[in-house]
Amino acid sequence: MRLFIVLAMVCVFSSFEARAESVRSLVNGGNDLYKEKKFTDAEVDYRKALEKKPDLVQGRFNLGNALYKQEKFDTSAEEFENAVISAQDQETKSRAFYNLGNAQIKGQKYQEAVTSYTESLKRIPNDPDAKYNLSYALLKLKAQQQDGGKGQDKSGKDKNEKNKQSKQGQQQQKNQQAQQQKVQQKNQQEKKMSKADAERILDLLKNSEKDVRKKLLAKQMARVKVDKDW
Repeated sequence: MRLFIVLAMVCVFSSFEARAESVRSLVNGGNDLYKEKKFTDAEVDYRKALEKKPDLVQGRFNLGNALYKQEKFDTSAEEFENAVISAQDQETKSRAFYNLGNAQIKGQKYQEAVTSYTESLKRIPNDPDAKYNLSYALLKLKAQQQDGGKGQDKSGKDKNEKNKQSKQGQQQQKNQQAQQQKVQQKNQQEKKMSKADAERILDLLKNSEKDVRKKLLAKQMARVKVDKDW
């Protein structure tokens, strides 16, 4: 999935010019390392910059990207959430929500990903990638819920049929194989999801936007830390 990264020079407001220059150098150095695919080293520079200025949105944003590239999806999502909170403009917030959704998809947190992509599209409604990823997250969420129900049903059947004859066990195995084929067909259908379908699903979400926003705001408020500029 595509990731946004903030590569522009950082504007840091500080009463100490040398300190501001240090933060700029660390973030820009991290960006250079990121472009060279040295994600672990980039992470180090971004963290050093954030030690000096914890509310630096570019640092949070790009640290999230570096962690994502290392497949540290949970900690990556945390940094994107911090970037959402710190962002001052709607475009940056939208991109942070988009990257947050990507990290949540990788962590199989499909309900949260649906929320993040929805919030991203509220700020940039015509983003085709966010629309597509939203539709994908919805399909994965539906499949996850259905698979969960099947797992519970299967567990109950296993207990009840523990002492049945081998012919019944063979029939159960056939049923499981049929279910696996259905799952494979479903996965193929997911890959064929069009952007037109994504727009249709987005329209269906409008009725529940208020509930989505309340859940997201409650989650953000639980994570907010107040940091003062030096």
